[in-house]
Amino acid sequence: MTRTFRLLALAVGAALATAFIPARAHAAPSVVDPNLAVRTAASGLDQPISMAFIGQNDMLVLEKATGKVQRVVNGVVQSTVLDLPVNSASERGLLGIALHPQFLIGGRVYLFWSESSTGEDSVELAEVPLLGNRVDRFVWDGSTLTFERNILRLRSFQADEGQPLRGNHDGGVLRFGPDGKLYVIDGDTGRRGQLQNLVNGPFGPGIPDDQFGGPEPDNAHLTGVILRLNDDGTAPSSNPFFAAGEALGGEVGANVQKIFAYGLRNSFGMAFDPVSGDLWEQENGDDSFTELNRAEPGFNSGWVQIMGPPERIAQFKTIETTVTPSPPDPFAATYFGLQQIRWLPTNIADSPEEALSRLFMLPGAHYSAPEFSWKFEVAPAGIGFLESGALGPQYKNDLFVGAARVFLEGGHLFHFNLAGNRRKVAVDDPRLEDRVADNLHKWEITESESVLFGRNFGIGTDVLTGPNGNLFVVSLSDGVVYEVFRSNN
Repeated sequence: MTRTFRLLALAVGAALATAFIPARAHAAPSVVDPNLAVRTAASGLDQPISMAFIGQNDMLVLEKATGKVQRVVNGVVQSTVLDLPVNSASERGLLGIALHPQFLIGGRVYLFWSESSTGEDSVELAEVPLLGNRVDRFVWDGSTLTFERNILRLRSFQADEGQPLRGNHDGGVLRFGPDGKLYVIDGDTGRRGQLQNLVNGPFGPGIPDDQFGGPEPDNAHLTGVILRLNDDGTAPSSNPFFAAGEALGGEVGANVQKIFAYGLRNSFGMAFDPVSGDLWEQENGDDSFTELNRAEPGFNSGWVQIMGPPERIAQFKTIETTVTPSPPDPFAATYFGLQQIRWLPTNIADSPEEALSRLFMLPGAHYSAPEFSWKFEVAPAGIGFLESGALGPQYKNDLFVGAARVFLEGGHLFHFNLAGNRRKVAVDDPRLEDRVADNLHKWEITESESVLFGRNFGIGTDVLTGPNGNLFVVSLSDGVVYEVFRSNN
């Protein structure tokens, strides 16, 4: 008998949205290495999206739409330690968690969440403040989380003239770096200003972008960024644009001082290399050029002018301006429009030189091409490094990438070994010498077969190393946390 089920999937361009799709046989997750196996580490969760270990077999798991932080001990939900009034429309909700480096002393926990303007959980796009995406600090007392202070408020929706309300591209990942600073990733939230490499906004000099100001990075245009903050939310003086922001002054200058990197479209994954300390992030394309980037201080990722390597700019433009028939998989069609009407993809440059010349460069900023990309969107999500040899020495300190869609291998898990200098992705396949997988259409694996590590993990929104050294994957679509471990085979 045919039935349907409600699945939170990531819409075109990897946007978290509620969709009704036909039920499919749910195969158990598996990995390609016969010496490894997968088991369920936690179940009974409602759209889990991120997690943190607070002890051996003791974790805090965030539920995107309920706004609840659940404590899971030995795989069983023990209690709700916090319940926030979230707006979970589209990609909003309770999104990210990070423990302070001195968590065991002060119990400080940081959460990224979208605030409902009604005081109760909401799925209505309009029921959120303009700056409704917020990072707050809480204190863990051993049984509950208690609000301590607000750290940051960010833009939460797009409401431009002539367009429907949108709530996507919120980012939401939090990480503390080896430098003890808090890193926050925020998607472009539909903005088209200087931080999206449009110096004068989408329409040209003197023509207002919308009713919210810009194109300078005021509070409504501080988007498409990685922010680097002290643990109290202030900007470290060592940030790459601190001096530039100080010279600008005012709201815009204060925002610029917090920026570590910009020119990002959207991301659900950010992680620090445990060997080099470098920051890596994945960046979702619309229809083309999903990216893996190593984000150095002052990094400009190039959006909206560039996705993928600059030398592929003609392909980027062609894909984004061409409506193609659906291949046998109806979800794999390409679509026109970059999800916007204010800066159409027909505006994409015709040469690498032209594209690079258009970038908005803050003093000291630099552009670098992706370390790896796919020609057509594969919708990556959470990323993380395996900081142990528990799965075997061949996986120690390697990078793993989850899926934001179930259309590719039932929710792929990719594996990347970094080259000896930890600055590049190592490749064994000669087709990948250019660090681009020339897949045939969206959610298709051609030229990246060698990096496939696992299948059927569903929507994998967080990937991290557990206290036992094993790899843990949070599956939003399956409502579980999976654990990859070394079997006795």
